[in-house]
Formats: sequence, C-alpha cells, structure tokens
Amino acid sequence: MVAMGRPVVIAIDGPAGAGKSTVARKVAERLGLAYVDSGATYRAAALKVLEAGVSPDDAQRVAALVSGAQIEWVAPASPGVAWRVRVDGRDVTTSIRTPEVALAAAKISQLPAVRTKLVALQRQLNVGPGVVMEGRDIGTVVFPDADLKVFLDADPRERARRRRGQDAEEGRASTLEEIASQLERRDQLDAGRAISPLVPAPDAHIIDSTRLSPDQVVEKIIELARERALVERAKDKT
Repeated sequence: MVAMGRPVVIAIDGPAGAGKSTVARKVAERLGLAYVDSGATYRAAALKVLEAGVSPDDAQRVAALVSGAQIEWVAPASPGVAWRVRVDGRDVTTSIRTPEVALAAAKISQLPAVRTKLVALQRQLNVGPGVVMEGRDIGTVVFPDADLKVFLDADPRERARRRRGQDAEEGRASTLEEIASQLERRDQLDAGRAISPLVPAPDAHIIDSTRLSPDQVVEKIIELARERALVERAKDKT
C-alpha cells in the first residue's frame, strides 16, 4: 500500500567511494526532492572534536562535546543541491571534507550518544516533497520504512580510483595507495561497529556500480522509483 500522505524517502547506502553522493544528488534533482549527505553530520561533529584537541578515541569527552554542539542544516534553494551544514553557527560544509575528518567521523560514529543525537537530526530533514538521503545506515536505522532502499557498492580498487579523482578535482594531492588504505580502514570501522554497522537492509536493492556510469546507476534507481509510483508522488507534492 502506497503512503500517499507522507513525504517520499529514498535511502541510498554503501561504502565510501561507491558513488553515493553523485548518484543521490542526481536522483534528487530528477525527482525534485531534497538531497542530504547524512555523513556530513558525523563529519561536522568530528571537526568539532578535532578542533577542540580531543582524541576521537576519548569516548566520554567526545560524547560531551557533541552533546553540547549545535549542528544544523541550511536548506538549498533548489532540489539536488546538498544542504549546507553549520556547527555552532559556523558554516563547515567545505572544511569537513578532509581524510582526517573522515577517519575521525568513522570513529566517533561508533558511540551511542553521538549516533542518537545525529540520527534524530537526520530524521528531521524529511520535509516537503521528500528526501534522497545517502549514508551508511539510512535504510536500516534512520529510515527503516523508506519507500525505496538502495545499497550501492563497487570494487575497492574502483572506489579508490574514484576518490582520487574527487581529491584531484578539489585540489587535494593523494596517491591511489594512500586512498585505498584509507578506504580499507574506513570499511573496517563502518562494518565492524556494534551499533548500526554498514550492511544492506534486508529489502534493499543492491547495485554494483563498478562498471556503470553514474547516469546508468541513476536510471536504475529512477526505474525502481517508477515501479513504486514514487515519481508521481514526488510530482504531486512539488
């Protein structure tokens, strides 16, 4: 039964470098929905921790810092554009995009107090016509009743190659070996955590993007959305 009264929710999960951001943004733009990178909340919290000089491994101090931090989203003017994120009133959208912050985010995301606060924040973003949210536990924890769940994966070497290309576009120098090592460590942290580990939801559609272009993946997801009448629902709400 289609829940016509509530916003559309499309959850896209998967490991780093699988292409979630590019795909989720394009799907959101096509359907006129909000696009949210849930990982930005953890990165924002991690940046707060690092700037305070606190070790991401110090669970008690991390929990206290994140609990007192004001992390908020700023909505964009159009669909498909990522929401900006602020910490204590400061826009940190750009400064959270470093390997150091990403690794710290993976560590603090294992803490129950951190996850409880940030999952609640992520759920608040399901407004208007709906949302395409990407992350690592969107379909399993944040929106377990999402209208469509996708788990996007790719070969580790291909994921490292893509991430290196992204670094080059953003002016960061890196080698394929460095990135492969970082992604392997991130995978271990994400998959091994006791709370909300990185796993596909039982009802998720698994898409291997290794040999697919972003547009090909987008088309697969749009077709899945059509099968569930989500395209029509999104249009009716805009």
